[in-house]
Amino acid sequence: MQFAVALSTIGETASAAQAVAEDILAQLSGAPIDLACVFFSAHHAEQAEVLAQVLTETLRPNLLIGCSGEGVIAGAEEFETSAAITVWAAVLPDVHLHPLRSSFSPTQDQFHLSGWPEPGAHDASFLLLADPFTTPIQDILGILEERYPGAKAVGGLAGGGQEAGMNRLILNDQVLDDGLVGVQLTGAVEIRPIISQGCRLIGDRFVVTKAERNLIHELGGMPALERLQAVFESLPEDDRLRANRALHLGIVIDEHRNRFERGDFLIRNLLGADRTSGAVAIGDVVQEGQTVQFHLRDAESATDDLNELLMTDRAGHRQPALGALMFSCCGRGRGLFGRPNHDAAATTERLGPIPLAGFFAQGEIGPIGHRNFLHGYTASLALFAKRDAPRNSS
Repeated sequence: MQFAVALSTIGETASAAQAVAEDILAQLSGAPIDLACVFFSAHHAEQAEVLAQVLTETLRPNLLIGCSGEGVIAGAEEFETSAAITVWAAVLPDVHLHPLRSSFSPTQDQFHLSGWPEPGAHDASFLLLADPFTTPIQDILGILEERYPGAKAVGGLAGGGQEAGMNRLILNDQVLDDGLVGVQLTGAVEIRPIISQGCRLIGDRFVVTKAERNLIHELGGMPALERLQAVFESLPEDDRLRANRALHLGIVIDEHRNRFERGDFLIRNLLGADRTSGAVAIGDVVQEGQTVQFHLRDAESATDDLNELLMTDRAGHRQPALGALMFSCCGRGRGLFGRPNHDAAATTERLGPIPLAGFFAQGEIGPIGHRNFLHGYTASLALFAKRDAPRNSS
């Protein structure tokens, strides 16, 4: 099992594509490439056909997938505004790759799932890249849960474009401007997701006692807004300033746990409040009986969360990560941390200089607990490692 990553900041697409392809071939010493992923800035979107052609003809991978992004991640560097192309390639013996393509017809109100595999694989993982303007990704994740229960999905929503038809997706030599592309992987590779939502818990936990879709009317028998105001007033002054722009609600995923810590919650945005009714609106559907807790997001919390998750993965697995894909929210980067390369540098520092590539996304896909979700302000990673051989029962 081998991995390689290459980067070009050349503005001319054909030259950049040829440069990264030759770099990949040199690193892999001619080994046949099973999976190649390409991520590119909006500067190269209009020439995506050229990019796909050069990569398929030069690398000859069994499968090539990719997309445009708000920015590009390669190794320990992040390119948020400049022209960039990165290619990540993997030699994956004894791994089966099943390409995925889906599109949605709003006029027919139905999905077209082109060639998706039949259910049945118990070790399946998914990489998903989707256009945010033309893909009801929550519905796709629902289909995934129904057809492939327990399967983990990691990925991101393409970026660089401001409306439908401006983003680009690549599937082998095809260039698409809508829907979703991806791959199902089964076999000798283990894909370990790391989902860093970058928040810390504040205040007390509450049980939702009255709710309607995304409106929470009562928490613990009191108006939700009163609970929120009490938590806000209990914060130190510095945290109050942060809470004015970065306050969120965490929803417990597994209610059967004895205790809830960071990572046990699905983080959702607070959208607003109604002073008359005392209701609070969040960016997801919530149900009565669920446990929730307010969270605060800031640079320090996001740094601690990512570092802790990376260290836990490294200490908790016998097989080290050999390569990684990263899908980081375009709301992170310099805007959150005040400096470049934060997520990429932290990952390579904690896991070593493994081949890493990715992009800044308009939404990040990854599992929390046993379900896959679409996230925001999150760094979602797929770590690739050798799958441990099953132990003999004798």
